[in-house]
Amino acid sequence: MLSARVGRNVFQLAIAQALLMSVNTLLITASAIIGFDLADNKALATLPLAIQFLLAMLTSIPASLLMKRLGRKAGFVISSVIGIVGSLLAMYAVIELSFVSFCLATALFGIYTGFGQYFRFAAAEVADPAHTTTAISYVLAGGVLAAVIGPNLANHSKDLLDVTYLGSFIAVLLLYALNLLNILAIDFPRPINQALDEYARPLRQIAAQPLFIVAVLGGVIGYSMMSLLMTATPLAMKHQQHAFSDVAFVIQWHVLGMFAPSFVTGHLINRFGVERIISIGALLIFACIVINLNGTAVAHFWWALFLLGVGWNFMFIGGTTLLTQTYNEVEKAKTQALNDFLVFTSVTVASLGAGALQHLLGWQMVNISVIPFLLISLLSIAWLKLNKSKMMIGE
Repeated sequence: MLSARVGRNVFQLAIAQALLMSVNTLLITASAIIGFDLADNKALATLPLAIQFLLAMLTSIPASLLMKRLGRKAGFVISSVIGIVGSLLAMYAVIELSFVSFCLATALFGIYTGFGQYFRFAAAEVADPAHTTTAISYVLAGGVLAAVIGPNLANHSKDLLDVTYLGSFIAVLLLYALNLLNILAIDFPRPINQALDEYARPLRQIAAQPLFIVAVLGGVIGYSMMSLLMTATPLAMKHQQHAFSDVAFVIQWHVLGMFAPSFVTGHLINRFGVERIISIGALLIFACIVINLNGTAVAHFWWALFLLGVGWNFMFIGGTTLLTQTYNEVEKAKTQALNDFLVFTSVTVASLGAGALQHLLGWQMVNISVIPFLLISLLSIAWLKLNKSKMMIGE
């Protein structure tokens, strides 16, 4: 049971996660379509979203190192200001019909996301070791609110003003401002004494651990393959002439699938083991592919993306849980930075590739391309179990 102070901090971090993901969900719902409308080359429709992921990737390492020096609160406050500037630039982009300006705005959104991904690690830091998995899971559960807020904001604010999507980015501005106020009220741990760095292991030694390798694969494959399918889905639905409200509906259920299981994922990991939960996550994404290959009705997209979300949840929380077992207090900044750098590098490639694959090869090939990566994740779990068995025999 979390103490009152820890529970309050975890709750506020869950709100921070909810507001972060509400913006990201709105962008996922609308960015590819806005990009398609603004870009001369339609193959670049997902470029703005890819730029967001690229900047999140490029930000991951400096964000972790900055927060190591200045503390979590300072880092999250700085990123909130950057997000607010990005929302203003996005307003300008949709008014002036500027694809370049929209790409620059999503770059600033990516910087914010690069910092915001550390909300889950901040949760692990405010909780005691016995409740680390539960705290991570509860914070990610904040994304349930995003499933309601993000797509509905995208749908209802899209035509709220004379300029299409201008209302959406006014909403983004308000969400970033609310999160800034929320972050200011959270009690974060103080930064670690820099003099303790001499006791940290080299990063290559940390990264050579089987637990680290499997943790990173869980995060990289789960997040990038989810991003690939999720980013391509609005384009596939547009190609099938489904209404934008249907796209928003499908994305809403996808985000529910991503975050609603978080209320129980931590408990499932504690009961059944993290390796089993990651494996189940990979199998759920495979089920998503099977559904996508068997039809393009709204119901197919709905069920597929819901299962995709649950699969991501199991793989990402499982990978994060494994990662927290690979470092000590003085090693956490560089280890978390390397993990998130690798995760967002893969997500950037996947989100950019989604538009090109969808445009050039079609929806079926987008789905088929995911299968080999899921097999790699499942094989890595088997390899980890084999390593554990050898270690037990050695003992």
